Amino acid sequence: MSEFAPLAMFLCTFAVLLSGFPVAFCLAGTALGFAGLGVLTGDFDAAFLSALPSRIYGIMSNETLMAVPLFVFMGVVLERSKIAEDLLETMAQLCGSLGGGLGISVCLVGGLLAASTGIVGATVVTMGLISLPAMLKRAYSPAVSTGIICASGTLGQIIPPSIVLVILGDVVSSAYQQAQLKMGNFAPVSVSVGDLFMGALVPGVVLMGLYILYIIGLGLLKPSTVPAVPDEERAQILSAAFFRRLGAALVPPLVLICGVLGSILFGVATPTEAASVGAVGAMLLSLAKGHFNRATLKEVMRTTTEINAMVFIILIGASVFSLVFRGYGGDEVVEAFLTHEATGGVLGSFALVMAVMFLLGFFLDFFEIIFVVVPIVGPILLTMGLDPVWLGVMIALNLQTSFLTPPFGFSLFYLRGVAPPEISTPQIYQGVVPFIAIQVLLLVGLWFVPELATYLPAKVFGRG
Repeated sequence: MSEFAPLAMFLCTFAVLLSGFPVAFCLAGTALGFAGLGVLTGDFDAAFLSALPSRIYGIMSNETLMAVPLFVFMGVVLERSKIAEDLLETMAQLCGSLGGGLGISVCLVGGLLAASTGIVGATVVTMGLISLPAMLKRAYSPAVSTGIICASGTLGQIIPPSIVLVILGDVVSSAYQQAQLKMGNFAPVSVSVGDLFMGALVPGVVLMGLYILYIIGLGLLKPSTVPAVPDEERAQILSAAFFRRLGAALVPPLVLICGVLGSILFGVATPTEAASVGAVGAMLLSLAKGHFNRATLKEVMRTTTEINAMVFIILIGASVFSLVFRGYGGDEVVEAFLTHEATGGVLGSFALVMAVMFLLGFFLDFFEIIFVVVPIVGPILLTMGLDPVWLGVMIALNLQTSFLTPPFGFSLFYLRGVAPPEISTPQIYQGVVPFIAIQVLLLVGLWFVPELATYLPAKVFGRG
């Protein structure tokens, strides 16, 4: 049994996940079931389970992961403070003279909101509720409108600061240390969350820029799909009052996000310290806008608790799964498969892992894939000589593309839930296709020009 146990365990877990049962309990329950069966048949050593308490304690005492609740709190506060609505209104007037100006504004605001929350569902739902009615009112194509919202909502996975990158950075760092030790380097160079933030910065900005270029192209080639804002709505653009309103809407969140991100990138603060400053800054900003009171705080605390409970219970469930998986020798099976000459070397192994992650992205959340898959395949790929920062950015972009791809992309379901009935599901699918093509183009570009992700970390932190 032990020879086929890792594969059977993985397939059984996947089948249970499709039942709709909570992911964390699927992972832990299936693993413990296989462990119990293995103990009875003599194929599994129960001593492996003795490491579980220390693993859970390691999660509790991980200083990097302490940043997650604080970043979530910061994002939820900013989401409740009407920042997106104020920004969208002023940016739409500023860009309104262009064909697709409102779409560009939605993309910029979506990117800013995504960077502040780092939670795809929250960004897509918020932008869907705020900007979709405004775009349809101005005769935007339904397909284009939904495509812009879905695409800009997923930017939160690649634009720092983001809780997704915080968690991915921690997992990649651990995988890189394992790979270095396996290669005989007993003083490995660490990879920090700041490295991954810096590595993701250029690809994230490039991706947003490509989105905007596409929208501008639509404005030039198909102006009927993205018409300009009517002249009467832009009549006061050059007034002093407008620029005061623009400054009030744009400057505070930019200062907050740049302060949080800059303090991490330049080593002034750890991610946890920067996140705590961001959480306090978000509250002060919300207070200044008059949108923060006791009821809001209660709602923010409840939402933050729910999100963090989900993240950390998945992490604990994934730890149980990986422990039993390794106890059955699953990591050795995966390594033997990926390093076999039939897979085509480094390129073939990497492409295979990315394809599997892409497909898993249809059914599993980002956190589940990070906690379950990356700890298994990460050390193997990094042992083959891949750069850890580059690998982390490629994984983030790959899963971002998966969450945008029909028919199972998560962001499509999030928008479908808040879109009006007159917007059909095929229209949403049609609208995201060009943005999927843009993301695939960037993935290919990163493969051929890895310096897009590795240059800044090497220049700033002296890596490589």
